[in-house]
Amino acid sequence: MSIEYFLYKGVNFAPGIHFEENLNFAENEFQVLDDDVFNVTYPKSGTNWMLEILNLIKCQGDPTWCNSVPNWERSPWYETRDGQSQIKDVLSPRVLCSHLPFHIFSKSFFTSKAKIIYTMRNPKDVFVSLFYFAKILSLYNNTENFQLFLENFLQGDVLYGTWFDHVKGWMQMKDNRNVFFITYEELQQDLRGSVVKICEFLGKELDDAAIDLVVKHSSFQSMKENKMSNYSLLPQEMLNHKKGSWFRKGISGDWKNHFTVAQSEYFDRVYQEKMKDLNMKFFWEK
Repeated sequence: MSIEYFLYKGVNFAPGIHFEENLNFAENEFQVLDDDVFNVTYPKSGTNWMLEILNLIKCQGDPTWCNSVPNWERSPWYETRDGQSQIKDVLSPRVLCSHLPFHIFSKSFFTSKAKIIYTMRNPKDVFVSLFYFAKILSLYNNTENFQLFLENFLQGDVLYGTWFDHVKGWMQMKDNRNVFFITYEELQQDLRGSVVKICEFLGKELDDAAIDLVVKHSSFQSMKENKMSNYSLLPQEMLNHKKGSWFRKGISGDWKNHFTVAQSEYFDRVYQEKMKDLNMKFFWEK
């Protein structure tokens, strides 16, 4: 399968789901509300996990909404045509999703009181997850050649551009009190503690029982079994259910099962070069 991506301000987008007019609207005309919460990620970094956590927090841990409404309707992608048409039906406080890089994000956010939760993940695991994801989702150019796909990923010749630019762009907001940064790995190591921190950031007071419900219903297994969260309702022409499922493993470190020593060293060299000007240490570098 070969898709001709189009460029918008230097970033690859997929025709059929992204349109220049909708991207322009998202960037320049979309009106952010002060109580909006944006779930922002580079693809395959824990987007749907955070979506579920935020939806459950919104409902005080009650899973009824998450079990009865598809996640893309609960938290639309505000840069897509479909998402923009669905947002009018979302009750405040709205939880909205986005993969947009920093330089394209809604200008009205920066003059609002809205909040962003930005979730990051070890880029080697992001790549492996994306490699398998591209095999089943029609938005991606997929390849069976792991090395070629690795080259494309490192060069940014994939949907939403390079992981490096995405993370470095958003890191410009690291001192902004309306932006909360967390990693996939932190969520895995201490999901309950992470939920508590997210609640504190959002100013949401949940008792212990409600927090326990959020943790329970945002577990990998719970989400994988929930047809409103696992994308099993997507049509076959968009997601090839015969080739795999949206939820694959939900683990950290799977890259070690795929990279050769040479590929890992090559990735590290590119990583160090691309990230050398960012004066901070990430969870996976420890």
